[in-house]
Amino acid sequence: AQGHGAKGDNIYEFQIDFLEPVEPKPLYKVTQRQLNITVRKKESSWWERLTKQEKRPLFLAPDFDRWLDESDAELELREKEEEKINKMKIESRVPKDPFKHLKNGYLVIYNLVQFLGFSWIFVNMTVRLFILGKDSFYDTFHTIADMMYFCQTLALMEILNSLIGLVRSPLIPAVIQVFGRNFILFVVLGSLEEMQSKAVVFFVFYFWSIIELFRYPFYMLSCIGIEWKPLTWLRYTAWIPLYPLGSLAEAVAIVQSIPIFSETGKFSLALPNPLNVTIQFSFLLQVYLIALFLGLFINFRHLYKQRRKHLGPKKRKMK
Repeated sequence: AQGHGAKGDNIYEFQIDFLEPVEPKPLYKVTQRQLNITVRKKESSWWERLTKQEKRPLFLAPDFDRWLDESDAELELREKEEEKINKMKIESRVPKDPFKHLKNGYLVIYNLVQFLGFSWIFVNMTVRLFILGKDSFYDTFHTIADMMYFCQTLALMEILNSLIGLVRSPLIPAVIQVFGRNFILFVVLGSLEEMQSKAVVFFVFYFWSIIELFRYPFYMLSCIGIEWKPLTWLRYTAWIPLYPLGSLAEAVAIVQSIPIFSETGKFSLALPNPLNVTIQFSFLLQVYLIALFLGLFINFRHLYKQRRKHLGPKKRKMK
């Protein structure tokens, strides 16, 4: 090597005759303080000394921070062998699932179909918004509802997947999200023609579709063992503003539907005499408003834990 020392520029070189054969191409790294050269043995075994000559060269000094005597080296090798054997034992105890590839294939197809469906909804609504402006708000339901019906009906499979253990997702958050959305879609919006022309439908559908643009691709790639860090970040970050906005839009839709249900008496339950009492569906909607924000809190807590797990600081293992 060529370097600048106390006596100016000089050529520095040295030669070591190792006791046993080593790998022909050593690794080296140049830092501001020194040159680190790593020479590996061809065979992992204990050497009585470093060089063929019994007397160590004067320019060589051991690094005691990394020094191992024969007993330490044997212990380290033994620990590595035990760790390897234990790992093999654990893997052998885990039963192999003969349907693993079939299950993963189903999950990939399911998430892909849902992603394409919600992508169609998002792109369609965005294009209509740019072309028609605010006028696109009022016929969103008649344009988008069929695809939203399909996607949200298919989403019932997420509850089944969690129930039978096909995915690791907890059951309760899945039930809250799927049934909550389907209640808004099929009951509040789908059963009242008066609600289908309101602007709030646009915001409900739009927030739902944006959320799924990140969620379904993330799950689809996870099924085949691929992690794309920007997508992971979006999956566990985008929900922070989108879930409250989506829940707020759902709450507005419920509030707007309450007078219509009260006036029409739709879904109200009249109890037989002598009670002569009618349970107004509009009253149940007011109760549901409370449950809506309670469910939002449960999902928030679940997603926050997931975010810390995937995006939080990694814990270092202590030896």
